[in-house]
Amino acid sequence: VPRAAGTSLVGGALPSEDAVVIAVSKMNRVLETDYANRVAVVEAGITNVAVTAAVAKDGFFYAPDPSSQLASTIAGNIAMNSGGAHCLKYGVTTNNILGVKLVLITGEVVEIGGKHLDSGSYDLLGLICGSEGQFGIVTEATVRIIKAAEGARPMLMGFASSEIAGQAVAAVIAAGIIPVAIEFMDKPAIQICEDFAKAGYPRDVEALLIIEVEGSEQEIEESLARIQEITKPFEPRSVVISASPEQSAKIWKG
Repeated sequence: VPRAAGTSLVGGALPSEDAVVIAVSKMNRVLETDYANRVAVVEAGITNVAVTAAVAKDGFFYAPDPSSQLASTIAGNIAMNSGGAHCLKYGVTTNNILGVKLVLITGEVVEIGGKHLDSGSYDLLGLICGSEGQFGIVTEATVRIIKAAEGARPMLMGFASSEIAGQAVAAVIAAGIIPVAIEFMDKPAIQICEDFAKAGYPRDVEALLIIEVEGSEQEIEESLARIQEITKPFEPRSVVISASPEQSAKIWKG
């Protein structure tokens, strides 16, 4: 059973009693950064957030951002096809992995994919991503890195019901706006998050959307204004638009 960080949020790293556990957590180096081709080659035991940290100084980031990203590794992300709040625009792990080095049960080392966008023949990489390590143990991965936007800001909107919130999301997407992230919470989730995080979420609504857009300051302002206009028919309540990084952090705190 291959094991990386072993957060086991979905039980993916749990062995049976007679299993051999092979850990890859010490294989945590960045082997290559290729900004011209917007890829990085990393060992599978590196944490998700460490990939972004390695390229952030040059204005790039690794898009998939599971809630466990401080601890979870690329190996585990590939095994579970992890996503996160920003997968709406950038996709989940399978959309951001270009190649892997894989050790098969026979001991044979194979390389699938690489720096190119699409491999010929069968999509074996798509099969491996999300397979929970059943085809072999990933030791290296070639990941897509993306140029970071100039800025990003979220807005918070409350609604009278979950159904209305869903209709508002559909209207925004139908208008051709793809926010970088949309988070939904129903009333029980709002109450639990507010009790724990004290983020200032409104308790008098049945559903909550957190919608984040990115780009230049002008693009952000225009996108937020369009979203407000599109969602007017759904009578949003408690609309809060972040005006600072501190307020943005507070909105996302839950």
